[in-house]
Amino acid sequence: MSPEPRIPLSFSLSELAGSVGDFGTIIPLILAVALVSDVNPRYILLFFGIWFILTGLWYRLPIPLEPMKAVAVTVIAAGATGGISSGEIAAAGMVLGIIFLVLGYGRFFEFIERWVPESVVRGVQLGLALLLFRASAGFVIQDPVFFVIGIAIIVGFLILVRYRSFPDLSSICVIAAGFIGGLFLYGIPPISLIPAPRLVIPVPSDFPSALATLVLPQLVLTIANAILAISLLTKDLFGKDVPPKEFSTTIGLMNITSVPFGGFPMCHGAGGLAGQYRYGARTGGANVYAGLIFLILALFFTSPQVLSIIAVGVLGALLVFVGIEMGRHSLKTDSLVITCIIGILALVSSITLAFIVGMVAAYSYGWIKERNVPGPD
Repeated sequence: MSPEPRIPLSFSLSELAGSVGDFGTIIPLILAVALVSDVNPRYILLFFGIWFILTGLWYRLPIPLEPMKAVAVTVIAAGATGGISSGEIAAAGMVLGIIFLVLGYGRFFEFIERWVPESVVRGVQLGLALLLFRASAGFVIQDPVFFVIGIAIIVGFLILVRYRSFPDLSSICVIAAGFIGGLFLYGIPPISLIPAPRLVIPVPSDFPSALATLVLPQLVLTIANAILAISLLTKDLFGKDVPPKEFSTTIGLMNITSVPFGGFPMCHGAGGLAGQYRYGARTGGANVYAGLIFLILALFFTSPQVLSIIAVGVLGALLVFVGIEMGRHSLKTDSLVITCIIGILALVSSITLAFIVGMVAAYSYGWIKERNVPGPD
């Protein structure tokens, strides 16, 4: 049997539009982390750029990268109470990198796939969709004018795409509108060149706190969303069966090679894939575009003011439609009850708790059905 031919890369306008489809998630997280901790945003951007390009060339699909959300949210939340040091963040990234590199070998994910029901993975997708809607609400409150402008642009392109066979360039136009609006409101930010990366070596005392506060919650979230859910969504969107262990391996590699040099812990993300696909990405060319954008920002526009120049309302508009795309696929479940339970719990508590409760509920419901005992409809 001949090997499956590699997908050719495309560098069309649609791929460029799709390349910024996840920026509404990535940029706010990078900004917030940089503001509350001692990590340097220029190195975060640098390694995002490098690995966006590498993953695009390897997978030939628009497989996105995102900051590890549980780590990022914990760092942001701790900012008001003393903060988490760059050493602790580096320790968490290195530990997670080693774990996922190990999980990428052997048959670990065959076992995980066998025992984690599809309804649980779809529930994580639904929970992320709801969290995206909640995040967008924060942007609406901060900047309602540009949120409305962003929504109007996206809806306008939806109409053009449907009735005039026009390429969907809405994400490019939305980001451009937000950038122009930011220039008008805040002026031209300073431009500076990036210095050489420096080693960030965690001390032994960084590891216990990193394990407790950062590693454990991120481990569950990454397995469910960045590996199992994105593998399932890749099959939904492209008909391509990418084994979860491949995603685990790239997550491991990019963290152990980036975090010690000032990068932030990174993973793939089903929400990011839905976002890039929603705005036109179909091949790894979108990743190459995204990587080049991040490299340019890192090398030349490295002050935090450059990232913060984008009017946040347009990021909220992008998140709304990414959430719709993610939510639509989450409903392709074999148990809507279990999926909804997990989605709601993820919204009101945490994805880790939702995942655990969902696993218990899925197996309990299966046990009830096997014994013909009436269960939930």
